Amino acid sequence: MKKNSIALVIQARMGSSRFPGKAICDLNGATLLERIFQRVKKVKKIGKVILATTKKKEDDILVTIAKLYKVDIFRGSETDLVDRYYQAVKGKKIKHILRLPGDNPIPDPKEYDRLINYHLRQNNDFSSNICNFMGNGYPDGVGVEIFTINSLYKIWKNEKRKKFREHLSLNFYDYGKDKKNFKNNFKIGTIKCPKQISRPNLVFDINYYKDYLFIKKIYEYFLPKNFSFSTRDVIKWYDNKYDKREVN
Repeated sequence: MKKNSIALVIQARMGSSRFPGKAICDLNGATLLERIFQRVKKVKKIGKVILATTKKKEDDILVTIAKLYKVDIFRGSETDLVDRYYQAVKGKKIKHILRLPGDNPIPDPKEYDRLINYHLRQNNDFSSNICNFMGNGYPDGVGVEIFTINSLYKIWKNEKRKKFREHLSLNFYDYGKDKKNFKNNFKIGTIKCPKQISRPNLVFDINYYKDYLFIKKIYEYFLPKNFSFSTRDVIKWYDNKYDKREVN
């Protein structure tokens, strides 16, 4: 499989009811979106990075940042994620889409490449490292998904319900539901989390301002001496260096 047929699509926008503007919050000298761009560029198995944002004026700043990093840009619906993703990759000879929410501040390139290899080897329609019902133990915020363009097209063409247009992953699996009670027409799977980083209790994404303060400490600790810090590095820091009294 040629890597040019695999695209990583980052969904990001300025609007957020819980933490507005988090996409440009500062992480030791660069915005959250910039830090994501810097890290995903090290994923070996992808050929293209695309920012999928909205047409709203407030998201112009995200487009400006993406241009600085020579990232492809698509602007579409704010609420119809299925359409935004499909239109972002349509006509680009892309066969697989790696999906990354823009509030995951420490993408792990090695884990992403592991997932891509697994997905291609299993010939899945959808693969993930965050399927709760399959029992993996990745920290919240390290999650990523990959699916085929053919499966995305089927969803785009046939699914009309608002909830399933807005939450793309629900078309493949239902968060927290038991696998035997969930039915779909896709072949799905998940990779197992390495024991060294199996910490499902930890939160490494940014939903609230307090999450941002925690992630900011991670970047302040590792940068500038280690720009390529991994999930394993962060967990080691958390266990041995982080003052737990600062939590919440």
